[in-house]
Amino acid sequence: MEDGTGGPAPAEAASSPDFPAQADAETWIGEVWPELHEAGVGAVTLLEGDREVYGPMSLEPPD
Repeated sequence: MEDGTGGPAPAEAASSPDFPAQADAETWIGEVWPELHEAGVGAVTLLEGDREVYGPMSLEPPD
């Protein structure tokens, strides 16, 4: 997780559970992105182990 400038997100906001499937991770982000954004997370990257699946994906609210 990154802050709004591309740096590391605040430690207290930058943790997430492990998920058994990509769809579960995407559902979780869809549910909690407003809280993550409010806590200082500006973008997230989906990882599978050490491999980057996609990202960073902005958590900025739509206009």
